[in-house]
Amino acid sequence: MNKLRIGAAFAALATVAMAGEAAARDQIRIVGSSTVFPFSTAVAEAFGRNTDFPTPVVESTGSGGGLKLFCAGVGVDHPDITNASRRMKKSEFETCQANGVSDITEVVVGFDGIVIANAKSAADFSVTLAQVYEALKAGSAATMWSDVDPSLPAQKIEVLGPPPTSGTRDAFEELAMEGGCKASGAEDCKHIEIRDDGAYIEAGENDNLIVAKLEANPNALGVFGFSFLDQNADKIKGASVDGVEPTFENIASGDYPVSRSLYFYVKKAHVGVIPGIEEYVAEFVSDDATGEDGYLLDRGLIPLPEEAHIANKTAATELTNLTAEAF
Repeated sequence: MNKLRIGAAFAALATVAMAGEAAARDQIRIVGSSTVFPFSTAVAEAFGRNTDFPTPVVESTGSGGGLKLFCAGVGVDHPDITNASRRMKKSEFETCQANGVSDITEVVVGFDGIVIANAKSAADFSVTLAQVYEALKAGSAATMWSDVDPSLPAQKIEVLGPPPTSGTRDAFEELAMEGGCKASGAEDCKHIEIRDDGAYIEAGENDNLIVAKLEANPNALGVFGFSFLDQNADKIKGASVDGVEPTFENIASGDYPVSRSLYFYVKKAHVGVIPGIEEYVAEFVSDDATGEDGYLLDRGLIPLPEEAHIANKTAATELTNLTAEAF
């Protein structure tokens, strides 16, 4: 009984401490995916304009980096929400639990495609998943795309892409590299590593830097989310993959082979303490933002089907708990 009383006392003290700390921060703090960043920023700006709450602070740290910050603990020194361009991993969920971040709500933002793009001034590029795998797998001896397949151009393999902390990198490895491995007929397609001999260049979390480098080098290719391609269509263009172009319609229909869901995660212990979290979530899942005619479509978001959008909106506004059984 004494242990129970002591435990309850500590919980009460933690609650009081959190409430006291709240006075030091009245802005929502959001971290995470560079792919979700422009969507989250647009929602934050609309939220700031249309409510009495301060505009949330949104940082682009990468999906892995954001989840690490999010799961580190509870309190104003830790972010309230993290964006992710892939689903939270079981190991990250367990880290959250171990650090007292026990109640988490998972929200689906919509869909995005991972594109392979080059400069507008460059020749059109078309590649298969199997060719991508053969060009970029660890141990590949190919130096030119034509080494992979004579039908490909005789140009140096130079692909600028995200680092391991990025959800886009995780999704690229799973969807493009593992998918290409299976398409090539290989038997073991798990835990594939990308070559590190200079053919694949980690360009950080700043997609604008990749665009600048593609413009400067028309022979290079870049890997990032469709939404960024859509926002920079005057500078870059997407390659077709397995004969399918990375368009809004092809990603929405599932025809484009390298597509994924986007997420954000809410720390429920901060709800009611840091002002405006529930209202921000409601804005993000509103018809005005992520509905089939929402303002985020102008930023390149592919929306959920209507039925899924309604279910997602209900789960988000009710702050439904993410459980271990989901992994």
